[in-house]
Amino acid sequence: MTEDLDLAKLQCRLAEFAAARNWQPYQTPKNLVAALSVEASELMEIFQWLTPEESSRVMDDPESAHRVTDEVADVLAYLLQFCEVLGIDPLAALDAKIDRNEQRFPAAGEGSAWEPD
Repeated sequence: MTEDLDLAKLQCRLAEFAAARNWQPYQTPKNLVAALSVEASELMEIFQWLTPEESSRVMDDPESAHRVTDEVADVLAYLLQFCEVLGIDPLAALDAKIDRNEQRFPAAGEGSAWEPD
């Protein structure tokens, strides 16, 4: 199933879902970024009091794995809707950001200012 998915199809499905419920007036950048923040906080809440070791094993428990997966989906849904409303290509934005980070933070041995001991 996932091999047939791409961001454009998912953005289209999200837009159709909102349109079928007459939610477009509420799909403003401000509202979408607020919802994105709330969903990211709900994802963070799952990990809030876990030790580093517990957080690494969170997907081992079916109930917590389901919660994490649902919150990841919510975060991605709002991010994709936000990008759609503002005309941002999220893959192009990420690609450009990685390019900039590669310039800002060269790998060790490529003239980086900081190298671990």
